[in-house]
Amino acid sequence: MSVDDSFLDEYRQLKTWLIGVAYPMWWERGADHEAGGFHERLTLDGTPTGEARRARLHPRQMYAFGIARELGWDGPADDAVRHALDFFRAHYFRHDGLVRAVVDVRGAQVSGSALLYDQAFALLGFAAAYAKLGDEALREAARALRHEIIGALFHGRGFDETLDRAPPLLANSHMHLFEACLAWRELDAGWDDIAANIVALAFDRFLDERIHAITEFFARDWTPIAGEHGRIVEPGHQFEWAWLLLRWAAVTSQPEIARRALQLIDTSELHVHARRQVAMNSLVIHGTTLIVRDANARLWPQTERVKANLLAAQMTGDSRYVGGAVRALRTLRGYLEVPTAGLWRDTMSVDGTFVIEPAPASSFYHIVCATQECERYARFRFGSSTSSSSENNTHDQP
Repeated sequence: MSVDDSFLDEYRQLKTWLIGVAYPMWWERGADHEAGGFHERLTLDGTPTGEARRARLHPRQMYAFGIARELGWDGPADDAVRHALDFFRAHYFRHDGLVRAVVDVRGAQVSGSALLYDQAFALLGFAAAYAKLGDEALREAARALRHEIIGALFHGRGFDETLDRAPPLLANSHMHLFEACLAWRELDAGWDDIAANIVALAFDRFLDERIHAITEFFARDWTPIAGEHGRIVEPGHQFEWAWLLLRWAAVTSQPEIARRALQLIDTSELHVHARRQVAMNSLVIHGTTLIVRDANARLWPQTERVKANLLAAQMTGDSRYVGGAVRALRTLRGYLEVPTAGLWRDTMSVDGTFVIEPAPASSFYHIVCATQECERYARFRFGSSTSSSSENNTHDQP
């Protein structure tokens, strides 16, 4: 079977699963139809865990359901977006206009901390909701939040993670703020300055040129923090950074950024676990090499591997990137094989077995994004939708 045929086979299976069982599961059982919003996790029989809800949860569901129609789901996507949006706007905003970290199932504050990471996802969720619903109030809300983020957290070169400006500063939060800016720049003006600032910071400070990998934790002067944490490299984030930087390179016509983004993919592919074919949780810099720090493998890095490789394949025409995506899709399929269809395993252990634990709703966004990138690549490469489940699943590219 050719690499293209293998890709189509894996993608058809993923898309059929997503449309046929995952979207219905997360609307029917993942949404809290009594108190509002979405449940944080579902046990593997589909029962809500009743946990407090992190701020990232609802914006991610706005995104996931915001593109559901374009991917072929004929369920109540608009209702699902509004359901997430209404709960989020009602319960997560602090008096200063920033987003609080955690609320309980009724919306009462559990943690009032305002983290850069959560502000970034709020912006992304608003972009998805605005693109889907067309409500101008959402664009104004995003502009207002952007203003508050800059005023409260910007410190001249990048952003603090918290209002107390305590280290460490996180590359990951900046990556998701960059993602939100890329989403909004397609809908509104005024987002490129923040995006360009983050790209410059990524190459000047986050990137370790010796191994061509982005590290995670920094002091306020943007040097890696002391000790092992300053040397941590997360393969999932390498793929995610590469996917975002390739998009930025395309819209700003900067081939050098694309070249360096491809290097991030190549470095990460070298450290995929050969037997399990997983992107592992974390590596650590040892001299001028990378060694394994945490060989467990969560679901989300596998989805980022899919996305980065497919966009690289589209931009370069190099079939080895399609091969990387196919291997990642095969691995991802194993995470989705659970007794209750539409749920997933979150963590693969070192021995290849899965940890028995509830399915986190926040991972739905990762799976949907991977499916969206598959759809984009399929349309680019083959010129049409590839779903085998229904001739009615052909839609315009999102």
